[in-house]
Amino acid sequence: MPYIGTVTLDRIHTGTLQLWIDRRRTEGAAVGKINHGLKIVRRILNLATNELAKDCVCFANGSGGQLLIGIEDDAAAPPATQRVPPDLLDRIRKRVAQVTVNVTVLPELRAHSNGGEYVSLSIPRSPGVASTSDGRYYLRVGDSCLPVVGDDVLRLANDRSVISWEAMTSLGVSSSDADSSALRRWAEAIRASSRVKTSVREKSDAELLVHYDLAVGETLTNLGVLMVGLRSDRAKLGTAPIVQAIRYDQREEKIWKEVWDDHTLSPVELVDAVRHGVPDFEESYELPEGLLRVNVPAYDESVVRELLVNALVHRPYTQRGDIFLSLYPDRLEIVNVGPLPLGITPDNILHQSRRRNDGLARVFHDLELMEKEGSGFDMMYERLLASGRSVPAVTEDVDLVRVVVRRRIVHPGVIRLLTEADQRHDLTQRERIALGILAQSEGLSAEELSRALDLRGAEALRPWVSRLVGFGLVEQSGRARGTRYFVVPSLLHQTGLDTRTTLARIEPHRLHALIVEDVERYPGSTASDIRRRIGEELKERTFRRALRQVADEGRIVAEGENKGRRYHPRDFIGHEP
Repeated sequence: MPYIGTVTLDRIHTGTLQLWIDRRRTEGAAVGKINHGLKIVRRILNLATNELAKDCVCFANGSGGQLLIGIEDDAAAPPATQRVPPDLLDRIRKRVAQVTVNVTVLPELRAHSNGGEYVSLSIPRSPGVASTSDGRYYLRVGDSCLPVVGDDVLRLANDRSVISWEAMTSLGVSSSDADSSALRRWAEAIRASSRVKTSVREKSDAELLVHYDLAVGETLTNLGVLMVGLRSDRAKLGTAPIVQAIRYDQREEKIWKEVWDDHTLSPVELVDAVRHGVPDFEESYELPEGLLRVNVPAYDESVVRELLVNALVHRPYTQRGDIFLSLYPDRLEIVNVGPLPLGITPDNILHQSRRRNDGLARVFHDLELMEKEGSGFDMMYERLLASGRSVPAVTEDVDLVRVVVRRRIVHPGVIRLLTEADQRHDLTQRERIALGILAQSEGLSAEELSRALDLRGAEALRPWVSRLVGFGLVEQSGRARGTRYFVVPSLLHQTGLDTRTTLARIEPHRLHALIVEDVERYPGSTASDIRRRIGEELKERTFRRALRQVADEGRIVAEGENKGRRYHPRDFIGHEP
């Protein structure tokens, strides 16, 4: 969806500054004071212009957006007395054209219900690569405007061709030459979808082709050939998806293979064909649940579907390469051609989203084959954690992306824990993910949990864990950066997740006592020896800090430097107090 934001005085906004000047004149301010103020305003405008250019380039390289000039971030409306000078719209248009390249802005004067006026600045998506006039490139990812540098500029250029691959009509295939049965099935599925408006359902098949950009006039686009074209025309595209499913044994030798490479199926039809054509996706486990036994699928159906949809929708169709499904005894690996979309990394994939093929994503969404933008990996995290498995592992190489999903249920008790907690408290998706991660660990510090969720700071973590703490599902210890979260021990005991006791959450004074006792029993020990005997599950940083505190208090004696440092009891003979 295009971004809509407000512009504040301290960031961009030439319009509000000029409105302030005009309002000051209207209020009868002295000319000398206004001229003095103009000097300050000009200095601010130089910075404002750079920020305005940056934001416009961000939106133009993204999905477009809208800036509301004249409304502060902490306000819902402009000042009631605010008036926009008649020539301001032209000045904004001309100024943006001077400081940007390949950016189009559409300023519009709007009147609020309170009588105040403001400017709505629409920035459509640029067909080419947008930049500032001094050669800087930016891209909007989520709510951030990020610079694009180095080789990423070439990736941005490849992703932003003047005409997208989906809209090309180079094959010259007429709409009348489409596969009639495929077109009928696709049109019926569109009309049956709950996500499609009534006005769209009432369109004819030919009108639906144009509406979804599968055709331009009487000619099928590449997207149209991919979805409803004949097998021979789909093969001519050269980059129509080919899927290979390969099973390996314990020695990683091939024992089974299935290939979908004849181009008879559209991407939509490939999803079901692959999902039902791989026997491993139909297997399940039996787990005890009291006096009963419950079936847990080896691979969750919704997770498999989301992985296949992601591989088909987000792959670069300007690049050849097959989609590989490698099935090992303990995991599923899906390898897709091309890197992740620019701005998306394995670390931020849980929160950020960028479409590489807008038309294909729109078709899959309206057919109810994919979730709304940016929620696919959230769903996979939730489903995998709820089934006692680890989260998907994403790695990126120069020309491929690999996603690994584990088959083995690591913690069966997590299934019961999350089910009961959700039934009792109606948890949000974020809370289920956070609780699942904590249940599979022995507790995590705020920093570690933030890193696992790719969050920045305690404020970003609060919506994930605050209610869990309030419900009594999660406890926390420590303060600030030392805050640590862990599932309530009684809940772990009830669900069979209470494994051996560890020192991961030991209180500082108890750890100090253990260090003193160990040094008294084994004088002359190194720090690594002390930690090995006390418990290697202790964090290295936590142990080192406690060891230093005990030595500073004089309860033990440190002798030597660096790697040669050894620790003795405080009554050590060689020690001079």
